[in-house]
Amino acid sequence: MLHIVLFNPEIPQNTGNIGRLCAITESRLHLIHPLGFTITDKHLKRSGMDYWKSLDVHHHENWEAFEASPEAPKRLWLLTTKADHAYWDVEFADGDGLVFGNEGHGAPDWLHAKMAGQRLTIPHKNTEMRSLNLSTSVGIVTYEALRQLRSS
Repeated sequence: MLHIVLFNPEIPQNTGNIGRLCAITESRLHLIHPLGFTITDKHLKRSGMDYWKSLDVHHHENWEAFEASPEAPKRLWLLTTKADHAYWDVEFADGDGLVFGNEGHGAPDWLHAKMAGQRLTIPHKNTEMRSLNLSTSVGIVTYEALRQLRSS
């Protein structure tokens, strides 16, 4: 199983789309609070549609609660624009967790420091543009990890 970890997501439509992706791929979604919306938000439900009820979602009060959770993955990868290694240069394993910061600020500095050796980026040619949309980024890396797991 693959774990998708969203750190303080802010935009309900992104989280809904990611929830839908997780339901379809049978990946576990971890939501690290606080969230920038409520789970009953109509935009979240609309983008997640009827998939939300099929989703394996776990809510965590904060990062420490996530780490202490028995459902937490053993190995984590932080996806960020502040990394030197591309996501396609790592060998993903069953049970890995892909951590994504929020839409407005990414991951906090303390999380970057904690995961310094586990940071990956999605390369892009246009260096004047900051980054891809969160749900797009999650989709790209999730399917690469699943491709690798399928062939292992």
